[in-house]
Amino acid sequence: MVDSALDAVIVVDEEGRVVTMNASAETTFGYSKSEAIGLSISSLIVPDHHKEAHEAGMARYRATGVPHVLGRRVEMDARRKDGTIIAVELAITEVNLPDGRYFTANLRDLSAAKAAAAEIQRQREALHQSEKLAAIGSLLAGVAHELNNPLSVVLGQATVLQEELEGNGFAESAGERVKQIQVAAERCARVIRSFMAIARQQKAEKRAVAVAPLLDSAIELLAYGLRSNGVAVYRDYDEAMPEVFIDPNQLQQIVVNLIVNANQALQEAAGSRAIEIRTFVGLEGKARIVVDDSGPGIPAAIQMQIFEPFFTTKPLGIGTGIGLSISRGLAESQDGQLALTASSLGGAAFELTLPLATGSEMKVEGVGKATDTVSDRGTVALRAIVIDDEPQIAKLIAEALSRKGYRSDIASSGAEAQALIADAAGGYDAVICDLRMPDMDGPALFQWIKAYHAALVERTLFVTGDALGPAAGRFLAESGRPFLEKPFTPADVARLVADFGPRGR
Repeated sequence: MVDSALDAVIVVDEEGRVVTMNASAETTFGYSKSEAIGLSISSLIVPDHHKEAHEAGMARYRATGVPHVLGRRVEMDARRKDGTIIAVELAITEVNLPDGRYFTANLRDLSAAKAAAAEIQRQREALHQSEKLAAIGSLLAGVAHELNNPLSVVLGQATVLQEELEGNGFAESAGERVKQIQVAAERCARVIRSFMAIARQQKAEKRAVAVAPLLDSAIELLAYGLRSNGVAVYRDYDEAMPEVFIDPNQLQQIVVNLIVNANQALQEAAGSRAIEIRTFVGLEGKARIVVDDSGPGIPAAIQMQIFEPFFTTKPLGIGTGIGLSISRGLAESQDGQLALTASSLGGAAFELTLPLATGSEMKVEGVGKATDTVSDRGTVALRAIVIDDEPQIAKLIAEALSRKGYRSDIASSGAEAQALIADAAGGYDAVICDLRMPDMDGPALFQWIKAYHAALVERTLFVTGDALGPAAGRFLAESGRPFLEKPFTPADVARLVADFGPRGR
């Protein structure tokens, strides 16, 4: 029975020498019975860090007869013949025979159980992280929807104001200030779109672009924070670097994240504070962008964790722990890589690897770029209806349309739009409708248009700040109609209505 037991059984005498052991003990610890018999159990399977306690326990029991572990199950480390340490469950019983006192140790190898428990914990943590990402994705969709309306107004009005200032001889400084507002609003819009693109798992809109201007733009966006923190930024660009094939907005977002992280790391750094941005072509023929800082660096113990979602070493309120995870995801969406590399400044350095643009890719440079001008259509009177429950958004769209020859009526709900469409004697050349509105929303109005004014179906486009939502996404896909995603510029409005043209009269 002992020889067929699945657990290891080792019998020792009162002096701690092995008397016998079963086959499972041989398999578990790597010793044959003939090797083990007569040896001290301490030298056989007790690890060095347990030997002192083991010897002391045996001596105390021989002297006092008071048991410490007898009759109990305890978990401890044991050593195999090859030196590896394994976790075991140990139960010791005392056996008194006429020729002396013996101790039987029953040992169960916990390696498989420990590995299974570790895997369960790993999967539980992965599920928890996935749930947090799903929750933050839902939260982000809601926040983005609330931000997109005012951001559309800021971006659109800044564009209009910039055009008016340029044509009326205002001071150059006023135009520059408006330009800075526009740049900041566009940056906010890019950040939102980058997050939304990750949540939707959309493919990047790639084209062949030069790296240096994008890096300079990222530095310029963060210039004030860097300057106020006393950080000097050095550029070491390879002037001969070819263009890369990427989504420029996503590349800029990666670089901004890396510079922000470096700036935060330098806040507590003593002495000179510096960030260096280097570009070069690696031996494998890919573009390399390195963001290096002179901060405290990243301890070796956590270097494998820094790209995990929500892992952060920053104090509460300073960071969320998703910047590097998102940046790596964006890099991989560009067929690139983001990794920690050796720092030449003594701090932390991150290297972004990206594919160079080939000759065929150079031809698609204009993909994804909104045109800034749309040709006017002569003197034909065009008429549009703009439906949005945000008056400022509706007025902005109407103003953009007026520059392209449209006279616009404005409705604040689907029900109001129904009345205007039904009463319009000459009909409309374009219908621009928000998706989410009280009273009657965009999808309900569209179904009414299909039923009663079918000619307008091909002249309808939608405006939304909630394209990520499942209901909105399904409707837009099923309708097949173009949509304008907030925040937008007047040029985006003009670009989408350009295909409508005047109705036949």
